[in-house]
Amino acid sequence: MTTLPLDAEALYAELREGVRALLRPESSLVGIWSGGAWLAERLQADLGLPGTHGVISSTLHRDDFGERGLASGTDATHLPFAIDGRHIVLVDDVLYTGRTIRAVLNELFDFGRPASVQLAVLVDRGGRELPVAAAYAAARVTLPASQRLSLAREDSGRFTFSLQD
Repeated sequence: MTTLPLDAEALYAELREGVRALLRPESSLVGIWSGGAWLAERLQADLGLPGTHGVISSTLHRDDFGERGLASGTDATHLPFAIDGRHIVLVDDVLYTGRTIRAVLNELFDFGRPASVQLAVLVDRGGRELPVAAAYAAARVTLPASQRLSLAREDSGRFTFSLQD
């Protein structure tokens, strides 16, 4: 595991302002399990948004579900508001191939038909396999396909990145 010279806290501050610009009336934040959920939770508080953010899992709609199966169940979708007609800002930590976003959109539409869905990510690392783009990315980096960029949350709530080879 390698420490990456990306400052996750500085990027979070940029993400917060980018998400603020995406919000409109009847918007709700939905964080993608797990890093995106951490980000959405903190954004909800830092932006002073009413209500509770949602959490969404890609597990049941993944194209590799047969290989991965169900996880421990701690990543279940929880959407504490109606989806129909709502403007959704999906929040994720790292955008890579686009396959997780495709799975999450399928899961989201199982709950209703939103007015719009926009994606905000902390880091876009390129490598897309599907036509998915973020409305806002705090940073864009290029990494070899063999490396995995992961967001971690310390007990204090502070975000850091690690790079696994």
